[in-house]
Amino acid sequence: MSRRWTVVAFIFAGILVSYIDRGNLGIAAPAIMRDYSFEPARMGVLLSAFFWTYALFQIPAGALVDRYGIRLTYAAAFLLWSLASASIGLSRGLMDILVLRLVLGLAEAVGPIASLSFIRRNFQGAEIGLPTAIYIAGQNLGPAAGTLLGTILIQHYGWRAMFILTGLVALIWLPGWLALAPRGEARNGSAGEAVPVSGLPWREVLAMPAAWAMSACVFFSSYYWYFLLTWVPTYLTASRGFTLVEMGRILSGPLFVMAVMNIVGGYVADRLAKRVGSAFRVRVWFCAGGYIGSGAILLLLLLPGREAVLPVLLVSVVATGIGNANYWALSQQTAPSHLVGRAIGLLNTISQLAGVAAPLVTGWILGPEKQFGVALAIAGICPLLASLSLLFAGAGGLERMKQALSRGLDEKEGPGLISA
Repeated sequence: MSRRWTVVAFIFAGILVSYIDRGNLGIAAPAIMRDYSFEPARMGVLLSAFFWTYALFQIPAGALVDRYGIRLTYAAAFLLWSLASASIGLSRGLMDILVLRLVLGLAEAVGPIASLSFIRRNFQGAEIGLPTAIYIAGQNLGPAAGTLLGTILIQHYGWRAMFILTGLVALIWLPGWLALAPRGEARNGSAGEAVPVSGLPWREVLAMPAAWAMSACVFFSSYYWYFLLTWVPTYLTASRGFTLVEMGRILSGPLFVMAVMNIVGGYVADRLAKRVGSAFRVRVWFCAGGYIGSGAILLLLLLPGREAVLPVLLVSVVATGIGNANYWALSQQTAPSHLVGRAIGLLNTISQLAGVAAPLVTGWILGPEKQFGVALAIAGICPLLASLSLLFAGAGGLERMKQALSRGLDEKEGPGLISA
């Protein structure tokens, strides 16, 4: 295995841990609500708090990664978020959990930026789909493993022990990352000015429908995804009558399958892209088709029996993985390599605004009666809107946006300003 694939394996493991730590509050929500007598609206604030700082720090995190490289930046962030997550197990009330979730969001903002920056700089064109799919598989295995492990730990040891154990055990990742992650990626001198962002044709890019379509796509798809991670565990127990352990099995199963299908889908998309000769076209169709499949969750509004839950979630969740993997592959291809950190940071900021909205809106809609019908309908419609947005942009629109950004760099670069 080449060095770059070893780093991809660590990227996979790091993002897996990240999603365990960000998702464990959703798993513990029923127990915390019971212990602290929280109403859904108050729990919605806590579930949303992570995304406040996660969204605000996306663009600064991208600038840090572009300037200082991924090795030490990611290591420091990983240490901080692991300790913040573990500390929730020692919390005494709402304010303790709120502050620690804010710290968690700030630190975890570095993870996706560092991961996708490495992939964009070390894989090109039609080969970018597989490593991106492996990264996205970590995003999916994290909630799957976190749901299964978290419910077992809560069942036997309580929710406090769950936070402490999942936060501290993950620190075994750090020594391997520090030993194997690439060194010397930091920019020298006035690194923040190495890429002349102010000289790019932003007016031209922002006038393109593709830019707005990519933004709308990531917002709507993320709303569904974060609804799934934050409130579906409570939906399964409160509305469908599953026990805590049953909920863990029902939700983790589709997420495990989703992770496998991500990798398969990334490999197939890469092969098709080479055969068709247009990576943009193949990924647009994979992404749009995946998000249409995500809308299958709307069937839960029509199928009241418990036996329908697993197959519906399986279709919806697996399709979401295919859509997400290809969306982030598209976002990397659209951005010039030396702007990928900030480009991903911008799109991830929009994604996290949906992360802020989904728990808050859902908590407000539920009320004391915890009626999920309207909230589920909103979440199910969102990925359909994401698909329409991307189809509206089309492969040609994305290619023109990339050409505009690259042309701006070529015109402003100057001799020796940007290294290849």
